[in-house]
Formats: sequence, structure tokens, C-alpha cells
Amino acid sequence: MVTRSTLDPLEEARARVRLRYQRARKVHPGIPQIGLAAERLGRKVGAKKLPAVQLLQRRWREIVGEKLYPFCRPEKITGGKDGRVLTLRVIPQAAPLVQHQVETIRQRVSVSAGGDIIAIKIVQGALATSEPARPRRRPVPLTSAQRRQLEDSAARIENTALRAAIVALGAAVLTADDPASPTPDTGPAK
Repeated sequence: MVTRSTLDPLEEARARVRLRYQRARKVHPGIPQIGLAAERLGRKVGAKKLPAVQLLQRRWREIVGEKLYPFCRPEKITGGKDGRVLTLRVIPQAAPLVQHQVETIRQRVSVSAGGDIIAIKIVQGALATSEPARPRRRPVPLTSAQRRQLEDSAARIENTALRAAIVALGAAVLTADDPASPTPDTGPAK
């Protein structure tokens, strides 16, 4: 038995053409790229709080790494039509080392400072130390009760050299200055 379609053949042909040339939309568009959104937001908020040079100076150690940090510091950023130029103050003995790493530094600084650092200018000279000197820690004296407890806990060790090393390590750990603990001369407040 032949059944006749209820659709108009002309409408059916048009629907086939439309389906052939139109793309389907996603049911769920997906989440936006979080990293891109965070970078845009960070640029807007961070730029208002600190100028780029001060931001670089604060983060310089993590930007260039421990090997280059002692030899160079960011000094200023000058602007131009094409982009900005970072001026680095470098100690003269390390200038060739920094010069070889200048492209890597430029890429890292460009990411940290907003993406438009096109060049780095190197100026040789002494570095100003902006970091405060750390005060030397004074060891807390070991009490006789602590010394006795430390030696008693290590008494089961048969090797005398190993026992002495462990006792010395324990004494060093116990006498280390802990900023959270009260100093022995002041004691806890009552």
C-alpha cells in the first residue's frame, strides 16, 4: 500500500537544503576560559593599585628566578607607540649573562606587566638593596631537663657516632628560635 506524505514535496526539499547548509548550535555553550577571564580582571584591578614597575619590583625574584635575581633589578618602564621598554639595572660583571637571557626575561615580564613589553634596555651599575636585612637569630639555650630527655631518648642507639649526631640534631631543633613562642627571659604573660 502506498501512503502519501502529508508534507508538501516543495517544503520538504527546502527543509533538506536548509539542514544541509545550516550548522547546529551547541545545546550547552560551555564555560568561558577561566584563565583568560582572571587575567583580564587582574590587569584591571592590579593596574589601579600599583604601577607596573613597582609590581615588577615586588615580584622580581619569582619572575627572573633565583639565578638572575642577585644580578639585576627593574628600574623603569618607558612607553612608545609600539609597546613599552623595560630598563634593567645590572651589575657590570653579570651583564653578559643577563644579555643572553634577555628574551626569556622579556617574555616573563611581558606576561606579568600586561603583555606589551617589546624590548629590554640594560643599564650597568650598582644595585640598590631594597630588602631589609634579616636579624640574626639567637639560639635559645637548652635546659638541662631537655638535654637529659634528649639523651635518654637516644640511649637505645648502639652506634656512638650516630647517637651523638642525633642528640646534636635534637639540640639544634630544640634551640632554634621560634618566633611564635615566648622568649625565655620574658615568659608567658600572666
